[in-house]
Amino acid sequence: MPRTRTPSGTSRVRRLPLAGALRLGRPSDIWFKPALSVVVSVAPPNLTLLALGRLDLAMYTMAGSLCALYAHNRPYAARARVLGWVLLGMLAGIAVALVSASLTTNAVVLVSVGALLAAAQKTVCEATRVGPPGNVILAFVSSAALFVPQTLGQVPGHLALTVGAGVWSWVVCMAPGLVRPHGPERRATAQALNAAAAYAATRGTADGHARARAAAAGAVHNAWQSLLSTGARSAPRRDLERLVVRAEVALSAPADTDPELLRGWAARLRGAGDVPEADDLAATVDELLGVDTELRAPKPSVRSRLRPLAPVAVRCALGCAVAGYVSLALGVGRPYWALVTAASLYQANITLTWNRGVQRVVGNLLGVLVFAAVAPLAHLHQAALVLCCLAFNFGAEALIGRNYWLGSVCVTPMALLVSEFARYQQPGELITERVVDTLVGAVVGLAAGIVVTNRRAGARIDDALTAAERAREHAARLVAEPEPAPAALVAARRDLSAALVELRAVADAAAGEWWQRALPEERVVRVEGAGHRTLAATVRRQGLRALSGTRA
Repeated sequence: MPRTRTPSGTSRVRRLPLAGALRLGRPSDIWFKPALSVVVSVAPPNLTLLALGRLDLAMYTMAGSLCALYAHNRPYAARARVLGWVLLGMLAGIAVALVSASLTTNAVVLVSVGALLAAAQKTVCEATRVGPPGNVILAFVSSAALFVPQTLGQVPGHLALTVGAGVWSWVVCMAPGLVRPHGPERRATAQALNAAAAYAATRGTADGHARARAAAAGAVHNAWQSLLSTGARSAPRRDLERLVVRAEVALSAPADTDPELLRGWAARLRGAGDVPEADDLAATVDELLGVDTELRAPKPSVRSRLRPLAPVAVRCALGCAVAGYVSLALGVGRPYWALVTAASLYQANITLTWNRGVQRVVGNLLGVLVFAAVAPLAHLHQAALVLCCLAFNFGAEALIGRNYWLGSVCVTPMALLVSEFARYQQPGELITERVVDTLVGAVVGLAAGIVVTNRRAGARIDDALTAAERAREHAARLVAEPEPAPAALVAARRDLSAALVELRAVADAAAGEWWQRALPEERVVRVEGAGHRTLAATVRRQGLRALSGTRA
């Protein structure tokens, strides 16, 4: 079990949870959007291939269609870019897989290529922060493509099918912007307002006060990230920025905040009406000047984000490769299932990786039972096979937000049915191989996570602490000046807020890591406390306290 350290420096054993890993959460606010998008993206290409009698080509069109699972929380301008990059990443992975499959049939070589691809996909997805479903879909498609008989002459045509379906999925995901062009930003702002209201309602005394503040800070940070990625700052977006200012100020002045006022604004954002307008005080104008300052600030490069991810890449490559090799040694005909299981496990730390392993095993074991029940129906006709896959596509995306294992109950039968697009197979054989590969991938993947220790997690805490302390000192110096520039003070407060959010994320990740050196927990608490007090001082210095809605 992972060892952690108490503030006094003595070690204690962190228990790896079991029941907690299976606990269901609340569904996402937009659970139906990715679910409907993937169905609309997958259905036309698959039904067209069905009509042409070439359902065996569906794997290539699904590679493009599954890009519709990404970027639903991003503003449409940013979504367009992210979906384009996801499609390019999907194309790159499947191109390498198809060319490799056309050059060799050596299973050991193909597993090795799949493991390296999975590690590269995991690292790039983490560095670019592409968001769910991350590398799992990319690894699933490229790993499966490695074991499809192929010739070099067929590769361009198969890639063209992926491109065509990918372009269609891009259109599907962008289409809602014609009706509600600011929908993602409105949702992010509403979440920030609700989270800030929940924190303000604790009044600093209720249980979970620290957790509520961390959640609110994260929601406010996400809202700013959403608004700053929207491109042109139209009038509705400026109104949204003013509302996020209210949520941000509530974090620093919870005692002076009316939670119901924030919740009322959030409720109005859920609809399609006008963005609610708050009082446009002079201080708000100063606050929005800070947005311009932040837009001009240099962004961290992807290269700088790649450096701390070396242990993650090694874990993924090692775990996927060994899982595939063990599956081959056991005589399983589809070693890529074990490879993908291992690739899907790796999270920010070993505790979260354990959780994902438990969820994956439980979901897959239940999923094969569902497959056994629906296989007779799916085998009646290829049309029934396609319709069953579409239903499982919808169910997977509708349920996976509540817990990964619940979504896997639908993902597993869908993957098994897709493997039958070329020809029907014995359900018993498919079920046996899937169960074996799931257990092999989970055990080997977790073992690789334990063996490859992320020693850099401690160094990342030191870096995050230093960044937070510097941001706090800079903000404190500006607060102490007789007449600080409003835009500079706003930018300093935003930098400090982002540094504190990053510090909490890094500290939580390191706390669940295996064989970690003693964590500076007391210093983390001290820096967070000082940072929060400085944030409050910046609010008082700007005279923004009235913005949050006073009870008086």
